[in-house]
Amino acid sequence: MSASSTAPSAPPLAPPRSPRMTGRQKLVLFLLLGAQFMIAVDFSILNVALPAVGEGLGFSLAHLQWIATSFALAAAGFTLLFGRVADILGRKRLFVGGMVVLALSSALGGLATTPGVLLTARVLQGLATAAVTPAGLALLTTAFKEGPLRERALGLNGALMSAGFTAGAILGGLLTDLLSWRWAFFINVPVAALVIALAPSVITDSRPAVRAKLDVPGAVTVTGGLLLLVFGLTQAGETGWTTPSTLVALLAGAALLAAFLFVESRAAAPLVPVHILKRRSVVWGNVTGLIAFVTETSLVFLLTLYLQEVLGYSPLATGLAFGVLGVGTVAGGMLGGRAIGRFGTRRTIVLGGVVQAAATLSLVALGSSGGWIVLLLTATFIGGVGNMLMIVGFMVTATSGLPDEEQGLATGLATMTQQVGITLGIPVMSAVVTARTGTATGPDAVLSGVSAAVLVNSVIVLAGALLAGAFLGRRGTRASAG
Repeated sequence: MSASSTAPSAPPLAPPRSPRMTGRQKLVLFLLLGAQFMIAVDFSILNVALPAVGEGLGFSLAHLQWIATSFALAAAGFTLLFGRVADILGRKRLFVGGMVVLALSSALGGLATTPGVLLTARVLQGLATAAVTPAGLALLTTAFKEGPLRERALGLNGALMSAGFTAGAILGGLLTDLLSWRWAFFINVPVAALVIALAPSVITDSRPAVRAKLDVPGAVTVTGGLLLLVFGLTQAGETGWTTPSTLVALLAGAALLAAFLFVESRAAAPLVPVHILKRRSVVWGNVTGLIAFVTETSLVFLLTLYLQEVLGYSPLATGLAFGVLGVGTVAGGMLGGRAIGRFGTRRTIVLGGVVQAAATLSLVALGSSGGWIVLLLTATFIGGVGNMLMIVGFMVTATSGLPDEEQGLATGLATMTQQVGITLGIPVMSAVVTARTGTATGPDAVLSGVSAAVLVNSVIVLAGALLAGAFLGRRGTRASAG
């Protein structure tokens, strides 16, 4: 018998352990996620309180929507610019400065006694959001190396941001009913103060070793283009897609964005380097994010119409019903990192899109009796899981494979995509509802319009997920593997 046959076999190798976060990384994660959650809450906390705000400050019904629009214009229009400013001046400095502006503007909004003061506060809140969100995401991606830990952190970030939209609706209803709409502003102040106090000692700053110059022509064209685009989309939802103000704003916005691409191709220090826009992961990652936010935020709008106009729910009951969606998005965010680690971002995006599309499609069956709430709650939970798989896949894909000095740019693009998607969805779905109902009114007409828009919503998310899956590369890094 040979020696090799009698020698004991080597023990099997233990599977590699998944890396764990350090105590400092957990504290950084807690602080940054807390700030991002608060920002997400701000997007929706005033939605159910708008009638109370209008009554308290004397807004006319026609001008009430500017409470939300003024915030969205500033947040979407300046995000890409502030993402690049964060790369130049330092992410931590911009993050803390943005939180200071957010605290002060929230206090101003809570103390407002005229429409002008309130709208000023909302614009400042939007500018603070445009600074804090990309800077915070860049600090998050640079605090965790590309791989499982970053995927886990981005999954939690996506889950909390999506849950924040739902929590804002619930919290806005509670605060308005129990205290006053003013507390929808005041609640930000102590949270922002805590972040401001802890951030300087907890967060490690990151920025390029060589300070780049700011591309002023690029900044002017992209900011102006986004402002006009968001304004045009808002006008479309209010006055229709063919009115002169809508068409002029959309065409001018498109022209400025085209000029931005021309400027960037010739700039010495472009705001968005052309090689970034040629990366398949960046382009299709952001397409995925745009689809995910367009469809889910507009679905909340459609189901709000259904719950209040067809089933007769109160604003507070409507907000509570969306709590199930919030649970689904948190679950999807917690599963997102694991799904990407196992299947890759490409397959995770497709899986999430298919699940969300199927759950949304089932809502076409909704009827006018109260028993249909069971289907709504079940479908929104499952759809929330699928939507969050898409969002986590989008964030990982859009920020992977780039050096730390370009993370502010990548997260600025991703944040801009998110905010434009949130703004775009409601006008598009509102136009579908209007086209279906025409001049008809009443619960049956609303149900018919909502059903048609839900069908369109489902088709959009399925087509977007399948296209992203087809165009994302099968080879390359694990972040883009499928």
